[in-house]
Amino acid sequence: MIAAALSALLLWSAYPPMGETCAIVFALAPLLAVSRLCAPKKAGWTWFGGGFPFWFATLAWMPAVSKNNGPLPLVVLGWAGLAAVCAGYFALFGWLSARMWARVRALDRPWAKLLALAVFEPVLWAGVEWLRGWLFTGFAWNFLGTAVGAVPRLASPACLGGVYLVSACVVLLNGVFATLACRIAAQMRREEETASRWAKMLETALPLALILACFTAGGAVQARATTGRGVPVRVALVQRNAPCIFSKRDRRQDPYETFGALLNAAAATRPDLVVWAESAMAEFGSLGSDGAHHAALFFARQTGGASLLAGGDWCYDVETPRGAERRVQNGAGLYVPTATNVELQVYGKQHLVPFGEYIPFDKWITPLQKLSPVGVSLWPGEAKVLDLPVRAGAQEPSRTVKVAPLICFEDTDPVLARRAARLGAQAIVLITNDSWFSHSQETVQHAWQAVLRAVETGLPVIRTGNSGVTGVISPTGRTRWLEDGDGKPLVDAAGTMVETVAVPETPVLTPYSRVGDLPLALLFALALLAVFLPRRRAAA
Repeated sequence: MIAAALSALLLWSAYPPMGETCAIVFALAPLLAVSRLCAPKKAGWTWFGGGFPFWFATLAWMPAVSKNNGPLPLVVLGWAGLAAVCAGYFALFGWLSARMWARVRALDRPWAKLLALAVFEPVLWAGVEWLRGWLFTGFAWNFLGTAVGAVPRLASPACLGGVYLVSACVVLLNGVFATLACRIAAQMRREEETASRWAKMLETALPLALILACFTAGGAVQARATTGRGVPVRVALVQRNAPCIFSKRDRRQDPYETFGALLNAAAATRPDLVVWAESAMAEFGSLGSDGAHHAALFFARQTGGASLLAGGDWCYDVETPRGAERRVQNGAGLYVPTATNVELQVYGKQHLVPFGEYIPFDKWITPLQKLSPVGVSLWPGEAKVLDLPVRAGAQEPSRTVKVAPLICFEDTDPVLARRAARLGAQAIVLITNDSWFSHSQETVQHAWQAVLRAVETGLPVIRTGNSGVTGVISPTGRTRWLEDGDGKPLVDAAGTMVETVAVPETPVLTPYSRVGDLPLALLFALALLAVFLPRRRAAA
């Protein structure tokens, strides 16, 4: 109980609202020690006992949706249910790792313990996180590596193996503290030591050496990737802070006047791209409507010809065996001005949120579509890069930059950012509408997720939130946020930020963008095989 409570408290403090990244260094050590000393069933329940309060506390922003017409009893039920599911992954790791350590104790070989410390324990954790990220549509929120992303230099291994490699390094380091704790406990119980001095030294030195190797290799890859020439793209990010989709919009505010006032200061800088948040175009109409085209052309003239990327509904017709069918996507439209009008390119959100943007199986059981909170069952889109023209400098020719939009929680999914990089994207543009959870820590927690996507792909991430957080993330993970008067990210308020983003002219795919999660999947399968492989019976 003490180990579970201590780990839960330390883990919670590593993420917003506390944001004490140093706590992640030893947050899991108490629970890792439990896995090494207890039976699998007891270890699993102990990990669940630590995971549930951590997740319940870190997801404390969920009740904020009740202010936007979410039924409070159902919201609290969903909050507790999601916390229990995430804690279940903690329990799975605790059970697996305890089984592994039981086998290590049975073998009683120094090499087996070193292999468990340096390979199997961190791989099991990274593999369980990987499962949580995609199984049953996944919930890739607050991986261990996400907390490390607050210190950009510590996130460099992500370009090699994604956020999962950063998480594995965190477990390696926590494992060193767990090993020391187990030694102290053994001495207090006056147990006889069987390991040699060299074996005990390797138990500490090998994990630290592996961590150092990961950081050194990651830093070297980042250094090579950032030495190429960059294309300067001037971007104006507009944080509207409009009410969320479930609230009645303030009809006293004219959207032309509101967006115009926010763009007044940015217009003088002649930006190449203006970015509005998810759902922002809804005030003018769906993405393909005349109202949306008129608004895009109006603001293009105000900003001296800037393209506009904004979120909204994208409606299109498809032919089905039952005839023509109208479908709707959560889309991001890029409006590129021409001499007399604007040309539209559309990206449809790929990773939809179940029970938020659709109800599971509602495409087959159509009456379920009426239960969708957004009023319609959305359809998923496909990965796509959009062509953004960039103004030429005095001595430079005109050029086109390829940008890949992502929408809302898509920045938590490493697969989507990696897919965009492989399609040739030179920058990722993330638009979100976090006003569903206004006046909570969700906006800041959400912004932390995007940092790892920049490091993983080696691409800059341009992020605009309706209520925050808005800013630019460099390929090395450094952030420049739209800030308030206290130097903190501006949330639940309106503002505009203009930044010149150095977009790589010829992006170099990082090792993670090239290979993806295949190495982790293979290592995870090998670790599971080692855990469940039948033990050899001793000869009679």
